[in-house]
Amino acid sequence: NIHIKKKRAKQTANPYLLDIGRILYILWEISCITDVKAATVYWDAKEKTVLLKEGVLEKEGDAYGYFNDSLSQTGWSVLEIRAGYGDTREQDEITYFLAGYLEGFLTAPQMISHYANMYPQLITGPEVLSLVEKFLTKQSTWTRQQVKLNRTTDPLWHHTGFIVAQMDGLQAGVADWAKKKGEKPLSLFAVQFLNAVGDLLDLIPTLVPGSELPLGGFKYPGMGHCSALIKMLPGFENLLFAHSSWYTYAATMRIYKHWDFNISEPNTATGKLSFSSYPGFLVSLDDFYLLGSGLMMTQTTNNVFNASLFSQVTPQSLLAWQRVRLANALSHTGKEWASTFSRYNSGTYNNQYMIVDMRKVNLGHSLEEGALTVVEQIPGLVEFSDQTQALRRGYWPSYNVPFHPRIYALSGYGKMWEEYGEDFSYDLCPRAKIFRRDQAEVKDLDSLKHIMRYNDYKNDPYSKGDPCKSICCRNDLRHQHPTPGGCYDTKVTDFHMAQQFRAEAVNGPTTQGALPPFSWDSFNTTAHQGLPDRYNFTFIRMQPALFMP
Repeated sequence: NIHIKKKRAKQTANPYLLDIGRILYILWEISCITDVKAATVYWDAKEKTVLLKEGVLEKEGDAYGYFNDSLSQTGWSVLEIRAGYGDTREQDEITYFLAGYLEGFLTAPQMISHYANMYPQLITGPEVLSLVEKFLTKQSTWTRQQVKLNRTTDPLWHHTGFIVAQMDGLQAGVADWAKKKGEKPLSLFAVQFLNAVGDLLDLIPTLVPGSELPLGGFKYPGMGHCSALIKMLPGFENLLFAHSSWYTYAATMRIYKHWDFNISEPNTATGKLSFSSYPGFLVSLDDFYLLGSGLMMTQTTNNVFNASLFSQVTPQSLLAWQRVRLANALSHTGKEWASTFSRYNSGTYNNQYMIVDMRKVNLGHSLEEGALTVVEQIPGLVEFSDQTQALRRGYWPSYNVPFHPRIYALSGYGKMWEEYGEDFSYDLCPRAKIFRRDQAEVKDLDSLKHIMRYNDYKNDPYSKGDPCKSICCRNDLRHQHPTPGGCYDTKVTDFHMAQQFRAEAVNGPTTQGALPPFSWDSFNTTAHQGLPDRYNFTFIRMQPALFMP
């Protein structure tokens, strides 16, 4: 159902005509094309309005793209947007606004459902809502002020202005879709909330009085978030890269996104990227990024048990999701990524980030220094180091325990180890042992998928009968107090695929080792609007259809 507008100029074929065969073939490969929506938008500079054309992909448009609503069939929807390639060269802020607008219009129903599912996970009462609204309003106001003051002198603030414009466009696109359908649009707060989900995991306990639990100012441990593995084969034949997300299963409304933004700002490293994401998110959150700059990035979340650190959290900062976007856009190397990300640290969504520079990977020959940069954040501190030597030895695992000794100590992991044992040891926690034991079996994409979906909690001595002491947690299978949460996806790629923005991804809790597929039947009290009833999907290929590297 995609229509490509055909024109002729001077009796020659239009150079803007898209390769419809290639588009439809790739869309057919990744899912059923019956649920594809396409649209093109133009900017009316005189009226300062957006002209939307539904059902067409016009390459001369200021932004164009498609949304494949294939979640129920494959476990993933797919969104691809190109912007800034139109006949009229618009300002970069307009390009980002129109890209946001198009995404908002195409994915509005999914955004509304995702907000309905995520809101009760985080906002548990009017007091929490009030405090979060005030903080996000102050942070947004401060950010917009800094953009106005500094955009002409600092590339970081210039690009922050692009992100602000994209968010404004996202809300406008949803609003216009809602107006057309006669439905209530999402508010600016709702859009801010969606993008700040990761930051809110730390921000809400910081803001809400009484949320800090005992242990001498230290919080009790919660469930870790995510497992990651970067594997270099023994003869440097290939580099494998994988991530499995852990969080509530209510967050499984997945969209894999491909963006190609043509930006004129001279400090831009890339406007091309492919990443796993969610409706309404201008960020991955997982994170799993393949960037046109030659960088790959992923992360796992670290807890901050030392609650006193959160006294440094202030709205006069950039949230983690914003700094990830800035680092991705402005960085050519892992060191540049870490430096950009370190600026205006919010101290929220405190993670270990892993950045692979593919230009420093010489397959079959060598790994140059800077091939792997590991970055960790806590309130008041961002620390990073070159860990290329670990890749030379074979692999880098990540599993929600800080690597850098200073980050580990200040976060309170040492005290947690004393109180609760080896689960909080970098070297001896269950996933560290499992990765160390099994990573040697990872030789290709299939074995990479196997380890990232691994859960043999009934038999594995390192799991000790706990379905969450494994690479891919199944908290819903606990005998006592099961909850619909745990490891709910996996994304994998290798060196060659990443250069083509290609990956494979699966949505849903692991069924490896004859574990039962997850069903919402036993957890109907948890909001899961628009989500599949049962998860038994397989890996599918992800790659852009409208742009190539």
